[in-house]
Amino acid sequence: MASTPDGLGSSVTHAFHHTGQRLKKLLRPDGRRIHVASTPEEHAHLQKALTAVEPDDNFDICLHGSPEHLAAVREIHNHHEERRGQLREKHANVYDEIENVHLQLEALSHELNSLTDHGVSLDANFSKFGYDAHLRTRDYDSSANSISRSSSEHGPRDWDAERRQGRSLKLWKRPVVRQYLHKGLIWRSSELQEVASFELFVDLLYVGIIAIIGDSAAEEPTAFGLLKFVIVFSIGWKIWADVQIIISWLETDDIIQRLTIMFVMTCLVGFTLNIVESFETTYAMMISFYVSQTRSMLLSLAPPAIRFPKVEKSEIMLMRTAACSTAVPGQLPLMDGILDSYDIIGQGLLVVLVRSVQKSRSGIGRSLNQWFEFQPSLNIEHKTERTNAFVTLVFGYSVVSLFFQNKAAYGVNAFFGKAILGLIQAFCFNWLYFEIDGWNIHTHAIRRSILSSLTWIVIHLPFIMSYVLGGAALSKLVLAHDCADADVETLTEGYAELSESEIPPGLRWFYSAGLGMALLCMSVISFTHVHKKFEGQRVTKRSRLGLRVAVAVTLLCLPLAESLTSLELISTVTGLIVLVLMFDLYGCTFVGESFVRDGRKCKYWADCPKKRRRALEEAMKNGHVVNVEELAVDEKGYAPAP
Repeated sequence: MASTPDGLGSSVTHAFHHTGQRLKKLLRPDGRRIHVASTPEEHAHLQKALTAVEPDDNFDICLHGSPEHLAAVREIHNHHEERRGQLREKHANVYDEIENVHLQLEALSHELNSLTDHGVSLDANFSKFGYDAHLRTRDYDSSANSISRSSSEHGPRDWDAERRQGRSLKLWKRPVVRQYLHKGLIWRSSELQEVASFELFVDLLYVGIIAIIGDSAAEEPTAFGLLKFVIVFSIGWKIWADVQIIISWLETDDIIQRLTIMFVMTCLVGFTLNIVESFETTYAMMISFYVSQTRSMLLSLAPPAIRFPKVEKSEIMLMRTAACSTAVPGQLPLMDGILDSYDIIGQGLLVVLVRSVQKSRSGIGRSLNQWFEFQPSLNIEHKTERTNAFVTLVFGYSVVSLFFQNKAAYGVNAFFGKAILGLIQAFCFNWLYFEIDGWNIHTHAIRRSILSSLTWIVIHLPFIMSYVLGGAALSKLVLAHDCADADVETLTEGYAELSESEIPPGLRWFYSAGLGMALLCMSVISFTHVHKKFEGQRVTKRSRLGLRVAVAVTLLCLPLAESLTSLELISTVTGLIVLVLMFDLYGCTFVGESFVRDGRKCKYWADCPKKRRRALEEAMKNGHVVNVEELAVDEKGYAPAP
């Protein structure tokens, strides 16, 4: 009896569905072989190799995902559907039993894969943040049973049916933990956590908060002004961090969540309106708005059944609320510092305690282990994306604060030059943070270890505070008329009133030391990551970070040079920061390649019908000149529009 082609060029298991491997060979019902190429280069290689190996020309080559590939797969799929129907009619007595066993095996294979191997959806996560063998995905919304899947899913999607599968928005839903730790493994949803629109709305509100806090500090460049800046900024940062943690931990997607965020934003507005005079007359109002926001966050942590880690976070919020409610302005710095230290140290101690309990074999350890069996876990994509967004806001503030209005006919003067130098500084910091330190990462700090994770999270607060302080001071230095070609009469009335003829010593320290501390914190952030290495790198990472630390120390000491004018001070700082950037760019290059230009040739490729491709290959093989315009004319004689 003649055998029917099985449709595949080799033995295939169900693992293809789970591991993401692609079928490289197919067999049509008429016996013609189909080879699938992933890239145009592979297509050309297969064409050359198979022509020599298979002289019968009984094969076709198609690109993966092309219309020819899709049509061939559908043809073979329909053929096997017909074969299955024929077998069902011929062996009706045993077919149903075999089919049931086959579907059960598929379901069990799918479950084994989800328990023992990571899904394809994690590949992008591993590529960006580093591999983690303890990470698993779980799809809670899937109708996931393989037994219930029909073979029709391989055909075209039914868009009309999907149109009738909308979801309703509910007033309240029980919160679902997005990712959690369980017996040494991190379980998370297989779907990516997208940034909600209200999160971006909160970020927009923080643009104004950062501007008010920074400008208020620049107006009072003293030790007391610095202390006030640190306290107020820390409280504002805690509000933002608490909102992001709760959104990252819990998935609710209901109306109550939106109303809660709106209430938090209302409290933020009230908090911001009372910042400037907070240590004189508006302290009670500012703290009352902060306490109200904290209590709303506590209510958000109440419903879930995951207990201890949220108890620790709730404990911090309760203690901070009580401290702020009972303290007077003079006591607030001490209490805020104690609670900040407890919050930082408590996170580390909690992780150590959890690991110790899980490894303990005693009766007490097993009893305590019930508290830690399920723990909410940080979503690395959401945390990094939200932190990057906040850093972008800070960089943006430093640029916007440089703007002033000129009324001179020719406004290219010292004011303009200082503003441009400030823009260069912000651009260099942005380049270093996102493009240099955030590029070529092998293992992200959050995934590397507990110590690196806590360091990365904690160090961002002094980094952002320092940069905001330096940017706020820079806005004052730009308007100073203590140097040549800085005529205050060229400024409009509002900005002329802000211009100073002499720079206060505190403003020098805020600017230079602020940017120096920001550069030092950025060095620590880069050090917590594990970056990819390659042979022949011009300068190692440690050497490049060494220069950063040296420049940061120089900036910290630069205010001691009191003879520098505002233009000289800004120029010196800009030159040092540009030096750091150029050294990093040079150090990331390869010794065997030119630093100036890329010597590789540019390649282009295009798709064309099978007949024209064969004619083109034949012409190139015989050394004939090919007229591309003639190839562009279709079979009906029409040329494409230019």
